[in-house]
Amino acid sequence: MKFLLVFDFDHTIIDENSDTWIVRCAPDRKLPNGLRNSYQPGHWTEYMGRVFVYLGDNGVKEDEMKRTMTTIPFTAGMTDLLGFIGENKEFFDCIIISDSNTIFIDWILKAADFHDVFDEVFTNPATFSSSGYLTVQNFHTHHCAKCPKNLCKRKVLKEFLDKQLERGISYTQIVYIGDGGNDLCPVMFLKKNDIAMPRQGYTLEKKISQLAQDLSPVQCSVLVWSSASDIMSYLKLLKKE
Repeated sequence: MKFLLVFDFDHTIIDENSDTWIVRCAPDRKLPNGLRNSYQPGHWTEYMGRVFVYLGDNGVKEDEMKRTMTTIPFTAGMTDLLGFIGENKEFFDCIIISDSNTIFIDWILKAADFHDVFDEVFTNPATFSSSGYLTVQNFHTHHCAKCPKNLCKRKVLKEFLDKQLERGISYTQIVYIGDGGNDLCPVMFLKKNDIAMPRQGYTLEKKISQLAQDLSPVQCSVLVWSSASDIMSYLKLLKKE
């Protein structure tokens, strides 16, 4: 009896968007209008690449970025939830699929001592160049028309499950915890026995209820959360089963 917990990162594990939080490192804590308005839908990673160049051009160094990123608050109840999962790893495998990047997620999880809770993190690869600039790449290429160019979370989840099956690991239930529009694609992949946990008041919840109104509801069960303690209550029930 093993359960797979799939977490988004921004506005789910942390209560902010890590990519917009880094703007606190910019001069006057804001970006020039031209840069801010250069974002094109579906091309967030390229946009963040330009943001990182701007920060590098303004002398923002790695240690300052790290200091800033590790001040991001976790979502209410999340530190308790991650502690609980960490203590019950025999029941729960746990992964992150996120549109953030490897460096931000690494910094934040390690600073709070939660790195070992997660078996794998799937996100855009990031590195610091020899000149000290942060660079980020698209996670993969895919052919899904519903998802941003750099990341289809359904594809990531499906490939992870296939790989686990090859190792002889299958899951009693998948619990998908997220908030954003790009979490809908993997949620629509979930089966009847699985559960989607959208954050209350966020895009994912709205999109799931819109589908239900259009009479094409998702297959899985849906349980809305507003604090991570709601998620923990559900996981405690699973563990008892």
